[in-house]
Amino acid sequence: MACSLYHEGECSPVLSRIRIVKYEALGRNFPSACSQCSKPRCLEACDHGAIRMNESTGAVFVEESFCTGCRSCLVACPFMGFHPVKKVAFKCDLCGGDPQCVRFCPSGAITFRSVDEFLMERRREMADKVILAAQE
Repeated sequence: MACSLYHEGECSPVLSRIRIVKYEALGRNFPSACSQCSKPRCLEACDHGAIRMNESTGAVFVEESFCTGCRSCLVACPFMGFHPVKKVAFKCDLCGGDPQCVRFCPSGAITFRSVDEFLMERRREMADKVILAAQE
């Protein structure tokens, strides 16, 4: 809800840039959002220059004024959405570097880290496993 409120001024799951995937058999829900690829297929698929990369945040975003609504980016990337009223593509743009889904997640289940922070955490986890295995 925070996402659609921030971007559209209303609380609507349909207008959210983050989706919740429900696995009813497991009784779990998972957030699904743009991976902010280093080589975005959505950007490559857009022949109109509507999908761009923010130089300061590194986030890939849709410039609505250039979007023709052709939906080629939706075919290229499963994380793209389509605005039912504006008839343009949309996706997570990291809210200008302050993702509202993270900021307002009541349980703290959604986090946002830079790639470098994520990789450092993974390295620490792997090092801990190696140390524990060596101690056994």
